[in-house]
Amino acid sequence: MSPVRGSPAVNVGSDVGEVMRVAARRIATLLSAAVEQRGVATMALAGGSTPKQLYRLLAAPPFDLDIPWSRVKLFLGDERCVPPDHPDSNERMVRESLLVDLPEAPAFHPMPGGHPDPAKAAGLYAERLVREIPGDGTPVPRFDVVLLGMGDDGHTASLFPDTPILDEERLVAEVYVPRMDSWRLSLTLPLLNAARNVVFLVTGAGKAATLARVLADGPRRDFPSSLVLPKDGEVEWHLDREAAALIGA
Repeated sequence: MSPVRGSPAVNVGSDVGEVMRVAARRIATLLSAAVEQRGVATMALAGGSTPKQLYRLLAAPPFDLDIPWSRVKLFLGDERCVPPDHPDSNERMVRESLLVDLPEAPAFHPMPGGHPDPAKAAGLYAERLVREIPGDGTPVPRFDVVLLGMGDDGHTASLFPDTPILDEERLVAEVYVPRMDSWRLSLTLPLLNAARNVVFLVTGAGKAATLARVLADGPRRDFPSSLVLPKDGEVEWHLDREAAALIGA
């Protein structure tokens, strides 16, 4: 995997497998460093289909033993408002692809997607974040690692283009997604932009055009992924050749 010229935080792998392996190694390094520095590591996990392969890698040798899992706290970046056993549940996906095979159990804090009141659920999760993520004197909790994906419309987590959640000051918010006719819970920009490290994982030709705009145009509300710009943190993009095909075009 090699960095794109002029953009050292953008890395392109020869295929999806290489992208996942390099991302897994990077995450292992960041989590281990956080444990060494602060005694605990905190990470927000991406949902959807793209990270499943990554999670399976993290649960297998050598990462299952390289990462001090018993001192890691895992959270979710977003969640569908469905019960935890629902096929669309990110909590279920994480349990089945990552947690079931780990030799040491990290502390996992899923979002309360099955709560009947999405706004109440968002508030409860925000309280948990404040309680569980060690503070360093800042008003907003700081994740050591946030893993994010990107949709072909430029959304990330459940921050969709030109939706009210982009203006949220709460740490976690509920959002209705009309095109999917569903409610979701999501971390918001103030929280994402307080992270120490943000790792984007994007693969597939279907995202190439949007990705090129996100990386070239700067912050835009119609591409929410472009709004994730931590002031005191680092952002890196892990891409396959298909997703990166139009970068610089």
